[in-house]
Amino acid sequence: MTQPPSRPAANPPSLTERRKAATQLDIARAAAALFAEHGPDGTTAEAIARHAGVALRTFYRYFRSKQDAVGPLLSGGAERWRALLEAAEPGKLAKTLEVAVGKALSVPDAATAEQFTWTRGLLRAAGHDPALRAVWYRVNQDSEERLLPVLARLAGPGADPLEVRLAAAAATDAIRVALEAWAGTDAPASGPGSPAELAVRCLRELTGGMRLLAR
Repeated sequence: MTQPPSRPAANPPSLTERRKAATQLDIARAAAALFAEHGPDGTTAEAIARHAGVALRTFYRYFRSKQDAVGPLLSGGAERWRALLEAAEPGKLAKTLEVAVGKALSVPDAATAEQFTWTRGLLRAAGHDPALRAVWYRVNQDSEERLLPVLARLAGPGADPLEVRLAAAAATDAIRVALEAWAGTDAPASGPGSPAELAVRCLRELTGGMRLLAR
């Protein structure tokens, strides 16, 4: 019997990497809070650093601009989704994607609910701030690129690379469009009209005719 391809072993992050990620998230939350109160135009990098309790040089060690600072908040959902897919076994790719989307955009605890609140506020602000909108698009582009090898493994060695790339683009856009649509409403983070429900709907619409997902 042919054995399924094994998943690459993931190296756990080092203490330095965990501290770096924690500092970045603290800065991101500070930026989001100040954006919500004063708007991006009324917020400076100095104010974000002060609110986060770090030196301004520390801020610029991690981020190029005040808008860049919210990247870790905007990318959180994509990281959860990718981790779920990395842990999945090859099989029915369409079903695997749907299940992972539903879990990644679920709201299991207060911390996740808070992150969705930040995301909604940031996406609304991005509608009026081109630099913030560029950060959101860059987060999605990065997510798509990092998703490619994950989907290639799940699709198997005989998969057409073009079909894998299309699937990665469609899946990433499904989540992006769902979050943008949800952010423009007052729907809750779970249940009808939630990001998870909208993302599964978008995923089915965008990938319904793909041969790769029909296997």
